[in-house]
Amino acid sequence: MKLFKTKALKNTMIGTAATALVITTLISTQVPTQAEAAPQQTKNVILFVGDGMGLAHRDAIRLATVGLTGKLAMEDMPYAGLIHTSSTINVTDSAAAATAFASGVKTYNGAIGMDANKKSVKTIMEYAKDAGKATGVVTTSQVTDATGAAFGSHVENRSAQSEIALQYLTKSKIDVILGGGEDFWYPAGDAGALKDEPAEDPTEKSKGTQGNLITKAKQYGYSYVKSKTEMMNAKGGKLLGLFANEEMFQQKPEGEGDIYNPIVSLPDMTKKAIDVLSANKKGFFLMVEEEAIDEMAHNNNAALTIKAGQELDKAVKLAKDYAKKNPDTLVLVLADHETGGMSIEDAADDKDETGDAISKEDGPFPIVNSKESFNVDWTTSGHTAIDIPITAIGLGSNLFTGVYENTEVFTKLMQTMGLKIKK
Repeated sequence: MKLFKTKALKNTMIGTAATALVITTLISTQVPTQAEAAPQQTKNVILFVGDGMGLAHRDAIRLATVGLTGKLAMEDMPYAGLIHTSSTINVTDSAAAATAFASGVKTYNGAIGMDANKKSVKTIMEYAKDAGKATGVVTTSQVTDATGAAFGSHVENRSAQSEIALQYLTKSKIDVILGGGEDFWYPAGDAGALKDEPAEDPTEKSKGTQGNLITKAKQYGYSYVKSKTEMMNAKGGKLLGLFANEEMFQQKPEGEGDIYNPIVSLPDMTKKAIDVLSANKKGFFLMVEEEAIDEMAHNNNAALTIKAGQELDKAVKLAKDYAKKNPDTLVLVLADHETGGMSIEDAADDKDETGDAISKEDGPFPIVNSKESFNVDWTTSGHTAIDIPITAIGLGSNLFTGVYENTEVFTKLMQTMGLKIKK
């Protein structure tokens, strides 16, 4: 794809500022009434994390999917808010951000289920499990990567992925675990079902530190699946599926070996997880993450950032369809932080500023249902500290309006689920 650089977004485009205005309007107008302030207890929660997905990412996904005036499934929700993303420092990583959502504490970057003093903090999934609910983690990353890990484990450093896997099985006892990361479930030298050192990334190979955790998972009653067919045919209430050595994609700059084509799609994993977890009559808590938004943004790869976001939106639609039939269900879509310093610009300006040490830009991308197109402008390959949007639908969704710290997500989830914090 050609690289372009343009100046200000024209009046024909709708950019981040417009989206911020819409969300601000939602925040200021959709104030919970007194009757709504104490909702009926939420039975099921489906929490979507578009890792790295800021306001501009949502805009790019929308423009490329439904056009200027269309609505994504993740946008077509009655309540919205903005979340401050800092950890104990200004710019968070995924581990600290997910720990804030999962346990309600600010902590240092790299911490999983630990507070700033390296003390374990109970997670929302552990509270849900104590209440008799089923729990699940679905992701296109390693299932033991930072976001999922913060909901089901406690380690001082996010790199301890085999220890995280062991804790899933023996401590938090997550019922459904679907995604990538087989390398951390088998010891070095045991390739498992997936080939060590695959052609697309020769650095990927088994590196587990806790023995053969697939064997242990089976001993704990999990059905282990390695393909879409096996996953769809799996029975029972405990399911482990690992579909890639590490992430379920290859995060590279565009045209340099970048791949987003998971062997099992995020929507398919989400549907299967809901099917399994919903058998629990006391309800469930499911966390679903699309990791490729973040990883592709780190590589300033707008094409696959958008593609990953489209898959996330398909999964959100499935969850909303479930919530429509099960009105005691809450569906949330948020992000842990923004990645890439993305903005959207008009593609009509043919002036290319690339190389001026200002920013990097790619495009153009067509705007669906129009003759127009847009460019994506990147200002960094790292995380930023800007606020991220949260949208919500279903029972308890009214609690998630306003502007608040990421730790409040935990507090609001506990409130709507009727769970009490244990000291």
